Amino acid sequence: MPLNVLYESPVGFALFQVLDEGRIAEVDDVNELFKDPSQLSGVLQLKKFKKFTDQVEATQAAVSLTEGKAPKTLKKMLKKLVNEDVIETLAVADTKLGSMIREQIGLECIHSPAIHELTRGIREHLVEMTGIQESERSAMALGLAHSLSRYKLKFSPDKVDTMIVQAISLLDDLDKELNNYVMRVREWYGWHFPEMGKVVTDNLAYAKTIIKMRYRVNCSETDFSDILPEDIEEQVKELAEVSMGTDISEDDLENILALAEQVVDITGYRAQLFEYLKNRMAAIAPNLTVLLGELVGARLIAHAGSLLNLAKHPASTVQILGAEKALFRALKTKQDTPKYGLIYHASMVGQAAPKHKGKISRMLAAKAALAIRYDALCEGDDETNVDFAIEARQQLEKRAKELEFRKAKLSGGRKSAGGDKYRHKSDVVTYDAAADNTAFKRKQEKLEDSPKPKKSKKEKVKEEPSEESVKTEPDTEDTPKKEKNEEEEG
Repeated sequence: MPLNVLYESPVGFALFQVLDEGRIAEVDDVNELFKDPSQLSGVLQLKKFKKFTDQVEATQAAVSLTEGKAPKTLKKMLKKLVNEDVIETLAVADTKLGSMIREQIGLECIHSPAIHELTRGIREHLVEMTGIQESERSAMALGLAHSLSRYKLKFSPDKVDTMIVQAISLLDDLDKELNNYVMRVREWYGWHFPEMGKVVTDNLAYAKTIIKMRYRVNCSETDFSDILPEDIEEQVKELAEVSMGTDISEDDLENILALAEQVVDITGYRAQLFEYLKNRMAAIAPNLTVLLGELVGARLIAHAGSLLNLAKHPASTVQILGAEKALFRALKTKQDTPKYGLIYHASMVGQAAPKHKGKISRMLAAKAALAIRYDALCEGDDETNVDFAIEARQQLEKRAKELEFRKAKLSGGRKSAGGDKYRHKSDVVTYDAAADNTAFKRKQEKLEDSPKPKKSKKEKVKEEPSEESVKTEPDTEDTPKKEKNEEEEG
């Protein structure tokens, strides 16, 4: 039975019958064949063409193919041809599509580089081989592209995560820009009033003070009660009277004030953006927010790309997520791998003692991995339920206290050597009979007063008295015998 080639297009599904398989055996043969379109009629023949009735059917077929399912239109067409014994083997360009057809329909599918080149040639000459108009094909292709894009945006499970990813990225950018602006305005206005920078440490209050005071000569007449505390306000006014800063022109002041207003505006927008991020995290990942906080949870989601991608990571990966460079450097140099990544900034890890941070981060990552999967895959009323995270946080806080006071031994610690934990720990106290005789102790005290020359190991062994000799000899003969032995050895 001749070979049949399946081609899926925006217009519909086309089935071509190969009349001469010898002419498409090699890739070069297929390329030569399509150089002369007039020869196609002798090699390929249109067997069946199932055209889509409307744009909705075309979109459903495309969505089914992207999700790894065979479209209903294609299944119906192929089953009918199989039942009629029209085809036994089908050539496809996509191996995944061939696997789906083999599993769901039971039709044998083949794939090769020559088949791939054949489908490419069919795509170029589809209008001539099927008889449809080029304008109709182009319109269907454009409509299908727009419909498929709208479907992906509408039904994508990751679409809500995009807001969190963009918000946390913008928040980090705002922090960097705000830091640069504050440093610049402090340095710039410091030429006029350098003493105020040491007293007013809050950046927003510093910018508002500049805007309200303008020149330092106006400080004594300006009311800062709505910006600064009373004690700091008094210090600023006192320092303004004895300031060593230089005078600045009106043009300089206008530029400084413009930059200070930028600091105030960006700070206000950052607070608004943080509140928005807080609300989005509470709606999308409430359990993760309870365990790690809004910022750490949002950074983990942004680092993984989406909440669903983050849910696929094991707890060990969640623990070191964000420390990839340190991890690969440690693996390359065969050193200890990092114990934490972005999770280090969580409040529970920050409150732990330095020697316990690794254990706390490991336990927190294990609970966070479960919370992430709960948030990503739960449905219905459970989407906003945070009972799991509250219970997990209570357990972690309890374990952290136990670890801090050493009341319980956590898993992952150093294993006890041998079977020590099964042995009786009480010490057996015995009487030392050697302590009754003090002759040996007095002898050592006398010898310690005189300088000892360095001697070899053999000589030391010979001179070492035994317990029996010490007990039998009287105290008065200890020193003469020692001197006599030294003379004989000399």
